[in-house]
Amino acid sequence: MENKKSDESQKLNKIFEEYFEELIRLFPIYASYIGDKRYDDKFANDISEEHRDQQKKLFDKYLSQISGINRDLLFGQDRLSYDIFKRDMVLGLEGFQFNDHLIPVNQFHGTPTFFAEMGSGNSLHPFKTVKDYNNFLERVKGFQVWVDTAIGNMRKGIGIGVVQPRVLMEKTLPQFEAHLVKDIKDSVFYNPIKKIPSDFAGEEKTRLAEEYSEAIKKQIIPTYKKLYDFIKDEYLSECRESIGLSELPDGENWYSYEVRIITTTNLTPDEIFEIGKDEIKRIKKEINRIKEKVGFKGEMQDFFEYLKKDENFYFSDKESLLNGYEDLRESVESKLPELFKLIPKAGFEIKPVEKFREKSAAGAQYMGPAPDGSRPGVFYVNTYDLKAHPKYGMTTLFLHEVSPGHHFQISLQQEQEDLPKFRRFGGYTGYVEGWALYAESLGKEMGLYKDPYQYYGHLSAEMFRAIRLVVDVAIHMKRWSREKALTFFMENLCAAPSESVAEIERYIAIPGQALSYKIGQLEISKLRAKAEKELGSKFDIKALHDEILKDGALPLDVLEVKMDEWIGGFS
Repeated sequence: MENKKSDESQKLNKIFEEYFEELIRLFPIYASYIGDKRYDDKFANDISEEHRDQQKKLFDKYLSQISGINRDLLFGQDRLSYDIFKRDMVLGLEGFQFNDHLIPVNQFHGTPTFFAEMGSGNSLHPFKTVKDYNNFLERVKGFQVWVDTAIGNMRKGIGIGVVQPRVLMEKTLPQFEAHLVKDIKDSVFYNPIKKIPSDFAGEEKTRLAEEYSEAIKKQIIPTYKKLYDFIKDEYLSECRESIGLSELPDGENWYSYEVRIITTTNLTPDEIFEIGKDEIKRIKKEINRIKEKVGFKGEMQDFFEYLKKDENFYFSDKESLLNGYEDLRESVESKLPELFKLIPKAGFEIKPVEKFREKSAAGAQYMGPAPDGSRPGVFYVNTYDLKAHPKYGMTTLFLHEVSPGHHFQISLQQEQEDLPKFRRFGGYTGYVEGWALYAESLGKEMGLYKDPYQYYGHLSAEMFRAIRLVVDVAIHMKRWSREKALTFFMENLCAAPSESVAEIERYIAIPGQALSYKIGQLEISKLRAKAEKELGSKFDIKALHDEILKDGALPLDVLEVKMDEWIGGFS
């Protein structure tokens, strides 16, 4: 029996290894992200019919292989990996019935924006060797093919009524226009030449400067111009005035699928909508207590106006804002050992969001480190509108994006070298964003919310995520207009107008993603409350956190089963 168990485990892990090798060949940017340099000269045309067919075949092949494994002979991590992998293959295949490849461009994120980040020299494509520079020139060719395919796909979408909302596509125009520079040295793609390593030979520096100049002039600028002209002159007039996914063919099923994928639960959109309304009521009571504690006289909207207008709550320049986040490092990191035994080794940098995308980007975002240590994590802060970054919101945002939130969790996961690669480098949005929102709540235990305004900042951030449950479902299933969603958002939250608009348009652009935060946080908080109640004096917060984190991101339904078994193991 022991040999059979061992044989089955070996077969299982061989499947995982072979799958991951095929996966990163299909998605070379993903390979670069995890520090695998073998495909750094490749740029996948992942919206083409050919590539989609290859993905389907990949999932079919490995679903068949995993189904041939005897689950009863698996134990521990092997059984956990089996269940997760099989689930991923089934859901992945289900998703091909929807036409997301026909709407490949939006204002919030996507390949044209990401390609510019990558080419700036400040993202995941390395610019340390001559080969790195040559590799990116090859990727430029792949990007040209991608844009041609995107335009062809959007034309197909017009033919069958699968098009983006006009309000989103209007916002892409200035993003792409920013790359249509007259002086190529003003291009973000010229930055790697400005930062070219000093140890490169003189003739190589000259050659690369010439080749990058030619690529920007004859490939990159014309490609962005082609996309810009298509959207402006052809696509915008065909875009829809509606904003919800349910307005598209089979849209309600499409949205329900996104909800299942993103939350990793069986909650329906209507159930999530009601959870959101209940959470808004609860958090509003907490905010009222803060309002009373600071002695503010007036209604909630008056309090919001006061917070928006009082200059003491805001920085006057971008450098001060960035320095404020640097100052948070020390106070947060000194408290982490009180709540965690596992501490990641990887470091992180704090950088402003690039100018070409700052007007429509979120207030902050995080990019994980390279597993080999060649690139630290990056906490991007959007410094475009200082009124969108009140001082009272900084602590909770830092806890979410950096430690013990995204940087902490993602780095720890990547450092678990015994995990199969599809788990070590994978993720589930409900878990990842749920953990980060749960991490915000730890600020109270870490003594970081002693100032009532800092605690208000945390409650405001939590309210932000509760509102998302209502608004995301309302936009995509209940046919709310952009204006109705925006009004609801601003009535319940103190937010700068620019932030409010960017958020509502984000929910339109990526249906369902905004649900992950609160649903995940509620699940993790529920598991903690259960452990505290059932374990009593045996409860150890460090042990709980380590148990949640040590196996990496999991589907929330799988996490619940795992944690129930962990709690039961103490009896």
